[in-house]
Amino acid sequence: MRLTPSDIAQMIDLSCVRTTSNKADIDEMVDAASKYGFGQVSVLQCFIPYTRQLLKGSPNIHLVGNVSFPSGSDSTSLKIVQAKEMVVSGCDEIDMVMNIGKLRSGELAEVEADVGAVIETVHPIPVKVIIEIMYLTMEETSQACDICLRTGAAFIKTGTGWANRGTTLEDVRLVKSLVGDRIKIKASGGIRELKTLVDMYNAGARRFGVNLKSGIKIVEECLISGSNLEV
Repeated sequence: MRLTPSDIAQMIDLSCVRTTSNKADIDEMVDAASKYGFGQVSVLQCFIPYTRQLLKGSPNIHLVGNVSFPSGSDSTSLKIVQAKEMVVSGCDEIDMVMNIGKLRSGELAEVEADVGAVIETVHPIPVKVIIEIMYLTMEETSQACDICLRTGAAFIKTGTGWANRGTTLEDVRLVKSLVGDRIKIKASGGIRELKTLVDMYNAGARRFGVNLKSGIKIVEECLISGSNLEV
């Protein structure tokens, strides 16, 4: 199978979700998404209405909102309010952070109810559930993946990009070994080169969370090569 530069750009969620992210950063990200054909742009909740306005006339670029980002520790009722507001403001997709503290405390039923409530609230909008795999044991990773499967998440997302390390190829392989083809995988955090993205694609990831600088670098690497990529 061959991937074109357009294929790769469509699989990338450009992110502008740092504490210091501002309107100028979002302007730059939306311009790049239009220029390079990135499929999604992801912003913090306060900038969703602003970004939605910038995306008028760009129906092929999806807007992603982030629920309980980056800690996942908000109450379920607050997560539902956030998710509803994001939908009303024009989000096409939602990324929500699983309550990792409660998962690691063994409160699996409560975590599942929390995730399920948000997914049900925004249905049929797809929800990617962030499991922060870099903080989890193998058993906890399996439990998190099972929750995503049972609640009907569209993707398991490996991390917020705010953790103590990025996503590794081994992380993607582990999730793929646990879920097979039952759910899609989004790799996020530390993806800065085309080779990393392609390796993770071959391991099973089908969406990639990448910052603006790295996203442009990855697509330009592919364009400069002058050919499609064999995967």
